[in-house]
Amino acid sequence: MLKKPRRILFLILILTVAAFYLDLPIIKFKGVELSHPKINTRIFKRDLEPKLGLDLAGGVQLTMSADMTNIEPQDRDTALGSAKDIVENRINSLGVAEPVIQTAKTQSQYRLIVEIPGISDIDQAVSIVKKTAHLEFQIIKADAPPEATYAATPEYFEASGLTGKDLKRATAAPSQDPQSPGYVVNLEFNSEGAKKLEEITTNNLEKPMAMYLDDQPISWPPPIIKAVITDGNAQITGGFTSQQAKQLAIQLNAGALPVPLNIESQTRIGPTIGTDSIQKSLFATAVGLVSVAIFMIVCYRVLGIFAVAALCIYTLIVFAIFKIIPVTLTLAGIAGFVLSIGMAVDANILIFERIKEELRWGKPKHDAFFTGFDRAWSSIRDSNVSSLITTAILFNFGTGSIRGFALTLAIGILVSMFSAITVTRTFIRVFWVRKIE
Repeated sequence: MLKKPRRILFLILILTVAAFYLDLPIIKFKGVELSHPKINTRIFKRDLEPKLGLDLAGGVQLTMSADMTNIEPQDRDTALGSAKDIVENRINSLGVAEPVIQTAKTQSQYRLIVEIPGISDIDQAVSIVKKTAHLEFQIIKADAPPEATYAATPEYFEASGLTGKDLKRATAAPSQDPQSPGYVVNLEFNSEGAKKLEEITTNNLEKPMAMYLDDQPISWPPPIIKAVITDGNAQITGGFTSQQAKQLAIQLNAGALPVPLNIESQTRIGPTIGTDSIQKSLFATAVGLVSVAIFMIVCYRVLGIFAVAALCIYTLIVFAIFKIIPVTLTLAGIAGFVLSIGMAVDANILIFERIKEELRWGKPKHDAFFTGFDRAWSSIRDSNVSSLITTAILFNFGTGSIRGFALTLAIGILVSMFSAITVTRTFIRVFWVRKIE
């Protein structure tokens, strides 16, 4: 009669062992350092190193104003988005972990707020993010082998003279050609760019034209020139999805709409602050876990022990999820995690109180168990859904640490529902209820 709950218990144990394995830190044993686990597959790679935010790992925070003097008012939002994208790509090229880049707009001011945790060469980062993006269109070299037309590689290309200065704007739009479904990217060149484009397309018909942003090729393999363009309006096709077309348009606009960035403030945060914060956060987490465990055991005895076991599994799973996604942990994010520990047993308390009520009314343990879960479910569902709605609002409209708090709290709420409804329920069915069905 206990075959099904025992099978679920077995799956829970497997999940717990997997989460424990993923949570393992770097271990030093007798002078030998044992590396923590890694996920390294063809489609998914994670080093499973905890990602620490600026306030924990140290680093630098830059506030930069975007000079929109030469940008038309209707293009300024696009220009700011393009500047954000190119700065993010450049910082990622430095190999730093999880930079946070936000845009901030007022009526007349456009700013980028950049947080770069764990960086050592701050001057290099500042020089890179301030540099204006350089967009260049390149064509096949005259001495390239014949196969280069069809199997082009970057070394076969050379400058065409057409650059981001000649491009007014790039926009993504649905394709109007039934033969080429999906999305396209429309390019609008200025008068000088139109002349260059006409000459290039005339001399390179049916040949590829590559696009380089900061000397890195984009949209590879490069599109093929299919017609002579005389009016300065070109179109890049290729069956793009909406997201792919928008991303390509942003990259092209990053070079087409030069936005000088001026450093308004630069704040250095030392790793000593981060180390102290981590120690306090770990202590707070331990205190939270122990306090909740003591409360549950004192109030609910055997049922409380089941809830504490489920809480330990909950903690392992949540931290494993943080490492897999990965979630950048800040002080606010850890606060969300600590808060979710208390919320993790909220569902258990509702269930246990319902079970105790059923037992006081004289029902057998079997009936009290199922009735308690059934009657508590609606309250558990509504309270968690309302909390998730709140976290969604915080994540969508908040910035920086507020988003981190919302994300860790949302993950904690979702996993807490699993631990209460599945883990605790299975423990009670297997070890406490004597008669099932």
